[in-house]
Amino acid sequence: MKSEGPQLRLATGGPKGDDLGLDGRARLSHVVMPHLDAAYSLAQWLTGNRADAEDVVQEACLRAFKAINGFAGGNARAWILTIVRHTAYSWLGNDRQKPLAVDDLEAFELAQADSGDPNDETPETTVIALSDVEQLRAAIAALPMPYRDTLVLRDIEGLVYREIAKVTEAPIGTVMLRLARARHRLIGTIKKQ
Repeated sequence: MKSEGPQLRLATGGPKGDDLGLDGRARLSHVVMPHLDAAYSLAQWLTGNRADAEDVVQEACLRAFKAINGFAGGNARAWILTIVRHTAYSWLGNDRQKPLAVDDLEAFELAQADSGDPNDETPETTVIALSDVEQLRAAIAALPMPYRDTLVLRDIEGLVYREIAKVTEAPIGTVMLRLARARHRLIGTIKKQ
């Protein structure tokens, strides 16, 4: 599942006198920018909404900018996702009140306008598909956080066990156990529905 998140980009300008200079910005661009979609996707799964996910990714990028000189190479994706995960946990730990998210219904209706093609989905099939997606999202959101982030990192972001272990700071055996339990709970929840 790829996120349909906003186009995220880092500002190229900075305050005068920043100690990283152009080399730090260039390195950050090389290390972080290719993984912004994955960062946004993880943040959205962990926070539960787009607005908070954008704020989390922005904060994570600032943290990455400050820590870029400490990045010793290796898996850049795991590095930035670790920062996003920690930032999201901090964000959620602040006991933030969840705002009511209202999607643009008019834009959705225009996008679903009848094109006359008999192979297009009908409104009924679209509603059924959206219902299934929402049930899956709700089931994932109901998982305890350690299970949810492990499941998202493996099954949505495609990280391997070793990368997940690094991101979550847990042994590989724990990652495997969390993933198995998350999948078991997810299947149980969906079967009940």
